Order: sequence, then structure tokens, then C-alpha cells
Amino acid sequence: MISQSLSGALAPYLDPVALGIVGGGTLLAIVLRTETRDLVRAVRALGLLARRRFDAEPLLGQIAALGRIAQRHGVMALDRSVIVDADIAAGIAAIVDGGDQATVTALLEHRRRARAERHLAAADVWAAAAETAPAIGMIGTLIGLVRMFMAMNDPAAIGGAMAIALLATLYGAVLANLVAMPVAARLRRMAREEAFERQRLAAPLAALAAREMPRRLDRAAA
Repeated sequence: MISQSLSGALAPYLDPVALGIVGGGTLLAIVLRTETRDLVRAVRALGLLARRRFDAEPLLGQIAALGRIAQRHGVMALDRSVIVDADIAAGIAAIVDGGDQATVTALLEHRRRARAERHLAAADVWAAAAETAPAIGMIGTLIGLVRMFMAMNDPAAIGGAMAIALLATLYGAVLANLVAMPVAARLRRMAREEAFERQRLAAPLAALAAREMPRRLDRAAA
């Protein structure tokens, strides 16, 4: 009974034509102004919204463990280690290949910035949707008003046209302020938090590179 009363209360606010104008128009505008790869990232980013806040502490523990392996068995032993995180894997590969402290630091900084740019590009797509939806809603309103004026001689058609005009504005405001903008704001916050946490990975990996360089030089001299 509660579901029936709720559906009955929402029924006056549901109009497929207005919804199609606002939803389809906003989607078309975003597709026309955005690169395909950024659109794909924006859609995939929805799966990250339920993810917990990124914490670098477990990764720092893994780096410490890798340092102990290198100290006991040599840096080449790290090649056989299973490393899930892409940044740590790239840093370790650079160390194994003979990269010094500056090389490893620059590599990690580049990867950190590139990841942040990708995340922010996905957030920008949702921010663009928030900017576009109210304008598309106004277009839907104008379409509804035109239909209403064209049906002045048919009182039965005036109500439907007026519903399109009013609900298009409503849908645009709801899509912008309750969907797109909150998603964009959360993605940006998550990108900032992850970038800050990942900055902590550079120092221990650079220290590992600096520690292994003299040993590598000694082995080469021998």
C-alpha cells in the first residue's frame, strides 16, 4: 500500500517526453564536447564512488618488505616479487634497471600527476553535465510552451504541453544539482586525496634506489 501511494504521489512528476529531452539532450551535448576516452573514464569512475578513502599505509608496508628482500637477496630478486600497485611496480622496475634516486622520484611524480589528470578529466565530464542540464531543461521548457501555444484550440492537449514545459526545468535542475554536481565534487575530492597519499610513496622508493646504487657500482667495479 505504501508503494502504491508513493507511486501515485510521484506520477504527476513523471513525463517521458520531458525526461527524454533533458536526459538525451544533456547526453548529446556531453558526447559532442568530450573525447571518447574521457567519457569512458567518467562512466567507469561511478564504480569508484563506493570505494573507501585511499590509504598509502599498506603500500608503504609493501615497499618496506621489498627493501628487506633487496637487502638480503639483492635487488634483482625484486623482479620475482608480485606487486599489484602500478606505481610501485614501475618504481621497482626502474630500480632494478639501475635507476638512481632522481630517476625514480621523477618517474613517480610523473605517474602521480598523470593519474590525477585522468581522475580530474572524469570529474570534469560530470561537472560539464551539471552545467549543461539546466540549459537543456530550459530548451525543453521552450518546446513545451511552443506546443502549448500551438494547441490553444485543443484544451485537452494544453495540459500535456504545460507538463513538458514545467517538468523539463525540474528535471534539468535535479540532474544538475542532485546527480552530476555531487558526483563531480566527490570524484575531485577522491582524486586530491589519492594524489596526496601517493606522494608518500616517492620517498621510500627513492631511498631504496639510493641505497642500491652504491652496491651496484661496487659489483660493477668488482
